Amino acid sequence: MNILNHLAIIMDGNGRWAKNRSLVRTNGHKKGADVVNDIAIYCAKNNIKNLTLYAFSTENWKRPKSEVDFLLNLLLKFIKLKEELFLQNNIRFHTIGDLTPFSNELKDAIANLKNKTQNNNGLNLILAINYGSQNEITRAVNLALENGYKITEQSIAKHLDSASFGDVDLLIRTGGEQRLSNFLLWQSSYAELAFTPTLWPDFTSKELEEIISKFKSVHRKFGAI
Repeated sequence: MNILNHLAIIMDGNGRWAKNRSLVRTNGHKKGADVVNDIAIYCAKNNIKNLTLYAFSTENWKRPKSEVDFLLNLLLKFIKLKEELFLQNNIRFHTIGDLTPFSNELKDAIANLKNKTQNNNGLNLILAINYGSQNEITRAVNLALENGYKITEQSIAKHLDSASFGDVDLLIRTGGEQRLSNFLLWQSSYAELAFTPTLWPDFTSKELEEIISKFKSVHRKFGAI
């Protein structure tokens, strides 16, 4: 039976969920943020060590400014309100991605939640924010060179944002699309992929459990027989 050490999720479908209900897109993002609680608690209670969620990509800056501003404000609220939940469920908070463009208020909130949860030793919840895998790999190569490393697979992997979390075992994308969208490309080289038509605001821990059950029964060959 496969062990699920690192689960990654592309949380897609918020906008379509809202459109289907004749709501503005921001309602879908708000509902989607609530789903994170259910999924994080499930992972924490089922001994999954690492959960990486694609929250804001490097490409999301191309969206209308009003939506970008809403997403960043929603992210700020999420981070400020999650301390109690994370402490109660022994969840440690991390981020991957380039935080440089964010406001000082958002960066301070991120740093504060990381600090408050640093002694938790259960689930690592990793938000990918202002994250793009090609950007991450480029930064890792430059950082390796700056640190005097010869460029090898090992030295690049060592300098990735997510180096301490290991490769992805299972990557799920909700919303029906079947692409990786520049998410954890290096880390997902041998990940099992699961695509579901369920829009993220409708995604539940029950469906997650069903996907994980299928994952555990798969014969993972990693290029061998």
